[in-house]
Amino acid sequence: MSTTQTGLPTCYRHPDRETGLSCSECGRPICAECMTPAAVGLRCPDHAGTRRVVKPPRVVRRTSRGATDALVTKSLIAANVIVYLITASQGAGLNSPGGTLFAKWALFGPLVAQGDWWRLITAAFLHASVLHIGLNMYVLWIIGAPVEHYLGRSRFLALYFVSGLAGSAGALVVTPLAVTVGASGAIFGILGALLIIEWQTTGRLAGNAMTWIVINLALSFVISNVSIGGHIGGLIGGILVTLAFANWGRGSAAYGRVGALGVFAVVAIAVASVAVAYFKVRGYA
Repeated sequence: MSTTQTGLPTCYRHPDRETGLSCSECGRPICAECMTPAAVGLRCPDHAGTRRVVKPPRVVRRTSRGATDALVTKSLIAANVIVYLITASQGAGLNSPGGTLFAKWALFGPLVAQGDWWRLITAAFLHASVLHIGLNMYVLWIIGAPVEHYLGRSRFLALYFVSGLAGSAGALVVTPLAVTVGASGAIFGILGALLIIEWQTTGRLAGNAMTWIVINLALSFVISNVSIGGHIGGLIGGILVTLAFANWGRGSAAYGRVGALGVFAVVAIAVASVAVAYFKVRGYA
């Protein structure tokens, strides 16, 4: 697909690669291979590790449907923080959230089997401690903002929620009798999206996104009280959703029209996640 069709700029180091990403320092467009995640956004190779402003950011033309200033990412972070403060006030303090909302929203197989299906998504807005929510929201901002910029608001929102459902399904498959909370399933879905974006822009899978995924999955097996099933489920969900956006590799995941088949595929992934959860927990009612 040509640049004139998508309206996307090309990477300043790889003119043959279209991209919706740009350096937070100089504003130049960069592909997934050239980006370096930083606390203030993405950096190009020339500005990785420096905070010096070289010139004002270049304004990149976006379509109205895809235009984004990371509004969805910011809203999701705000929603998570608000929910955490509510559960902290209802519980025993900032490091011991609890209360009515926590009990009503947390993921727990037997209660899901009894009809509390909303827990498959509401659990993604609960966190167990300040460190838990702090790490998750930091990672959500670092990788969520650039992925939202690339995919656009509506696609990114669909990616987040479907990945959250897939993460809950994975958690129930592995540990149906454990109380599970956290946004990490959805965050792993964003990592999965980043993997497909990098593959589409560079032609290879063994890049930055794959490194992040391998490291975080390894930590999932090492650190205690981590939902391995939730992480793997969210990752699979994010990969499948982004492939659906990209017409299973035949198009670009960014901005272009998804089409009826793509919409159907995303809905099917969400339905399949709920179905997996149902067949796993139905005996616990």
